[in-house]
Amino acid sequence: MQLHSVKRNSKRKKSVQVGRGGKRGKTSGRGTKGQKARAGHKIRPEIRDMIKKLPKMRGRGKNSNKSIKAPFTVVSLTKVSTVFDEGSVISPVTLSEKGLINKNLGKLPKVKILGGEISKKMTFENCAYSSSAKEKIEKAGGSIKEAKVSE
Repeated sequence: MQLHSVKRNSKRKKSVQVGRGGKRGKTSGRGTKGQKARAGHKIRPEIRDMIKKLPKMRGRGKNSNKSIKAPFTVVSLTKVSTVFDEGSVISPVTLSEKGLINKNLGKLPKVKILGGEISKKMTFENCAYSSSAKEKIEKAGGSIKEAKVSE
């Protein structure tokens, strides 16, 4: 083996050139000035600004216009007159027994009687009534017993 025939194991690394002719000179591959050229640069996503401008939902969230009170379950006089006999007492309990209303989470809902056709004399208890339903019940000879509904 002679000195002129000795070869190195790994190729010689070229030193990094700086300046116009080099691979990583001037802007070092970042190509621009300002925020994008800085270390640790992070551009704020545009959609984040749009999201932040939207008003926050406070209070009861999406359903802020929805009433807190439980809504009435509506029953028409026509259905009541077909299911019940003359002289019977109609209340939320009897309506649920006949299957006209369903219990909500094991509790009887508030019931509102709306207008329809009625020809039988019946007694209504513990319900809310529309004005037309009240007139038709009294016209048929029925009666309405107002009882305090616990809320």
